[in-house]
Amino acid sequence: MGARSSGREAALQILYAVETSGDGPAESIREFWRELPGDAEGREYADSLVTGVCEELGRVDQCISSASTNWRLERMTPVDRNVLRVGAWELLNRAEVPRAVIIDEGVEIAKRYGTESSGAFVNGVLDRIAEDCGRRDDDRES
Repeated sequence: MGARSSGREAALQILYAVETSGDGPAESIREFWRELPGDAEGREYADSLVTGVCEELGRVDQCISSASTNWRLERMTPVDRNVLRVGAWELLNRAEVPRAVIIDEGVEIAKRYGTESSGAFVNGVLDRIAEDCGRRDDDRES
């Protein structure tokens, strides 16, 4: 598993901890890595994802809400909600990472940690967010 992939997976787990524990992101990051030390590259990427999502939570959640017209954030499972937060933040802030990679990784993580329908749900919402924020893959622009 690559550094970004392991970083996304760790970010999901840390964001889940932030949401369920009531601890802030810095405390949750510290506790996570104390319990589960990871590779340096994956750790750095995870920390940047968690920090970015938490700093821009209102903007990220608004993008998700706009793209998931039939699902309020509160009704989503915590796994789906936080996978979407990671993917939405990356789509908004990581232009160097291809849209398809962000969406595919989000779908795979959702399938691994979510429900039977999580993969399809995450795929649809992230695709809509990508469209809404103007993210295109190189092969789609021709």
